[in-house]
Amino acid sequence: MGKPSRGNQTSVSDFLLLGLSEQPEQQPFLFGTFLGMYLVTVLGNLLIILAISSDPRLHTPMYFFLANLSLTDACFTSASIPKMLANIHTRSRTISYPACLAQLYFLLMFGGLDDFLLAVMAYDRYVAICQPLHYSTAMSPQLCARMLGTCWLLTNCPALMHTLLLTRVAFCARKAIPHFYCDPRALLKLACSDTRVNEVMVIAMGLTFLTAPFMMIILSYIRISWAVLGTSSPRGRWKAFSTCGSHLTAVVLFYGSLMCVYLLPPSTHSAERESRAAVLYMVVIPMLNPFIYSLRNRDMKLALGKLLGRGKTFSLP
Repeated sequence: MGKPSRGNQTSVSDFLLLGLSEQPEQQPFLFGTFLGMYLVTVLGNLLIILAISSDPRLHTPMYFFLANLSLTDACFTSASIPKMLANIHTRSRTISYPACLAQLYFLLMFGGLDDFLLAVMAYDRYVAICQPLHYSTAMSPQLCARMLGTCWLLTNCPALMHTLLLTRVAFCARKAIPHFYCDPRALLKLACSDTRVNEVMVIAMGLTFLTAPFMMIILSYIRISWAVLGTSSPRGRWKAFSTCGSHLTAVVLFYGSLMCVYLLPPSTHSAERESRAAVLYMVVIPMLNPFIYSLRNRDMKLALGKLLGRGKTFSLP
């Protein structure tokens, strides 16, 4: 991106989040819909965390990472939706410059952490299916903790660096962001200074947050498929694949929506299309994950039943 004329450059104290719709009659519907989805997201993921932490049978690597994924999903949604709801309620579209940068940092960090946790969970399934005799040593509690710490480090450092680099960008008088959150690419379009370093950082983060975890997931499932298809028992193959069903569903939904935003040609981009995809991966998928990981999981149903005081069985609606 070149350097636009500095004639319109100003000291920006806030931005305008245009949201999903500018029509006043749609605002009550949007407020009720997103408030309901947000409450379901937070409550559902909180129940998953409490169920896993309260049931000793679920103190395994798979559920350890699932609990952290639930925490990440709740935080990811909380980074944007409360501000959106507040803006609708107060009929104000503004977000201050510091709040925009803070929101951007948390969205990048928790979004990237979602990617890496899905990759680590794929690796966990690979070890469980392909190396069952070594599972307890290959996925020891110490190694799981180190893997989680690495995921946090790999997401926090680039997100913080990208946010700090934005503080050196000068913005023009135009300050309308055609989204319900502070989108990094939309912010760079409002810049009046050289943003080449920031654009390189966006590409680097895309490779780090999207490509690397996705390739790890693909490689894990290729190895899993080879191992399972080499099994002579059809029942054994079905059992092995069924343990990956929930994770595969979450991966397809999450990465499918992300690819709609970040991997399509620039000529196909539109603010409306990007906002719809963002709603899917920032709101809908975190809301669905507790159901995806619980509906067909007997251990989770039992743990949720005990947590809610309904005996030994529990079925989500």
